[in-house]
Amino acid sequence: MPSGPYLFVIINDMKSFVTSIHHDGSSRYVVAGAGLSVGKTVTLRLRTGLDVKVRRVFLRTAPDGEERFDEMVMEQMDGACQWWSVQIPLLMPVVVYRFLLLTERGMLWYNAAGVQDDTPTDGQDFQLLTEYRAPDWLDGRVFYQIFPDRFFDGDPTNNIGDGVFVYRGEPSRARKWGEASQATGRGRSLEFYGGDLIGVEQKLPYLLDLGINGIYLTPIFPAFSNHRYDVTDYEHVDGSLGGDEAFVSLRERTRAMDVRLMLDIVPNHCGVMHPWFQAALRDLHAETAEFFTFFSHPDDYACWLGVRSLPKLNYGSQKLREWMYAGADAIFRRWLRPPFAIDAWRIDVANMLARQGEMQLGMEVGRGIRAAVKAENPQAYLLGENFFDASPQLQGDFLDACMNYAGFARPLWHWLSGASIWVLEQREVVRSGGAISTEAMVQTWINFLAAIPWQIAQQQFNLLGSHDTPRIRTVVKDDEQRVRMAAALLLTYPGVPCIYYGDEVGMSSADGENRACMIWNEENWNVELRAYFQRLIALRKDSAALRHGGFQILEVETDGLAYLRDVEEEEMIVVVWRGPLPRPVGGMAVWRGGVADGSVWENVLTGQRTMVQNGALLLPEMATGAMIWRKVE
Repeated sequence: MPSGPYLFVIINDMKSFVTSIHHDGSSRYVVAGAGLSVGKTVTLRLRTGLDVKVRRVFLRTAPDGEERFDEMVMEQMDGACQWWSVQIPLLMPVVVYRFLLLTERGMLWYNAAGVQDDTPTDGQDFQLLTEYRAPDWLDGRVFYQIFPDRFFDGDPTNNIGDGVFVYRGEPSRARKWGEASQATGRGRSLEFYGGDLIGVEQKLPYLLDLGINGIYLTPIFPAFSNHRYDVTDYEHVDGSLGGDEAFVSLRERTRAMDVRLMLDIVPNHCGVMHPWFQAALRDLHAETAEFFTFFSHPDDYACWLGVRSLPKLNYGSQKLREWMYAGADAIFRRWLRPPFAIDAWRIDVANMLARQGEMQLGMEVGRGIRAAVKAENPQAYLLGENFFDASPQLQGDFLDACMNYAGFARPLWHWLSGASIWVLEQREVVRSGGAISTEAMVQTWINFLAAIPWQIAQQQFNLLGSHDTPRIRTVVKDDEQRVRMAAALLLTYPGVPCIYYGDEVGMSSADGENRACMIWNEENWNVELRAYFQRLIALRKDSAALRHGGFQILEVETDGLAYLRDVEEEEMIVVVWRGPLPRPVGGMAVWRGGVADGSVWENVLTGQRTMVQNGALLLPEMATGAMIWRKVE
């Protein structure tokens, strides 16, 4: 417990996420040398600060639904903390647990949401998935999202020209690379700039130089739009992107460079011109008519959010399930096989998949997709798009991860620039007018971490923006220091980071176009920002603590916070400050992480050193941005 100005505050008066009691699913706290499988044993550890005055600790589990308590032993005590441990057998596929602490001030519960004075429900208990196997290759991956039409035009001969086709009354339009969009409404999706997979392959050296070792491509299947979420053929690559041959070539090059490749699939709906739907329009008794829901044939049918060009697929059809994922030659399966052999699938609008009024088949279909994908390649990464609470899909039986808007990006945006809500019916953004508090952002992070097993949390697909959101530079109103701070958080937070193409060179969406052409003229790059991203990516890949270490909030201030990422061999403390005024010279409390006085820490971005005194990391004056400290002594 610190002395001096860092006085002990009783837990009752603290936010539950800022406490010296800590456990998570990382290797310092879950020791499973033989692996996590039913019939084996695991050692669970808990760290408590000396401020809590713990007398005894019990691990509470619920084997077969019956409450059980195992007393933990204090394995070590030093001047900064106590460590407690207990070994238990793994008896079920999912083991849930929390801790009961008997202290000088009474009984406390500790679960994944933090410290509780009252008895909590089981809903936020820690979880161990004993039969879950994560893709081994995710550790140390940094993804880069590419919107193919806007990345690089490697072969102008395959470009879509003016009036090559007319789709829903609008002709296709060819645009020059980098020029502003000239269309509005539906016409914008029919503007083509010529980016293709040949261009992605040609720019692999750029990505490798940046440090990227994973690529996420938005849809590459044939379609009439530039975004290609209106797929017309799930079995081939769009010819304007180079066709199957270009993708196979890209796959071979990326494999040779150890760059993993993720494709985007739309199993919730297809394009109105898909042969399945066109056959159903012509004949309600066609083989594929059961793939759709017609309220009144042929004009009234279920579609995605009322968009008539995107008819919704009906998974009440067993045949659709066979064709899409369950059958031996199903679509999900064939792209995991040579010559394509992709490493991962991103499922578009996974929150809506197979859900249609009274027919709620989302989890049933999701489990089926997972079974098919993992049977084809147990190491495949299964990601889902979900802007909201995806925790029901993140329990080990469907998705490996979701695009972590709700649990990471959104609260960060709201902390940096003010809360906003997209009101779909009115097609508008409603803004609160003010940024949320640091406590509110951190509490949101913790809530979403607590709702899923740690094994899943370390695979969550973290991002600062995507093709569906404003770019981070625009979110923070062109404040480059806030862009840098956001990047530091992205590359140091638990999960798998993904950078949206062009963010690293300072691209914005101030004109409302977040899918503009990638800038390749280096004179127009923010080269210092790119170098900063490059350093953060290298740090992420080099640091065991950042790749798979634990995560603990150490301190929350009005405009800043600090958290610990740690493994046995490395400890890192991340400090961020949003301003607007600089943080004065002074200490940031870190004693809750068991950080000992006298320990020496080095800023990995500057080489500057400091130390811990009276429970606080002594910091220089800090402007808006981030400091990343590694313990060196």
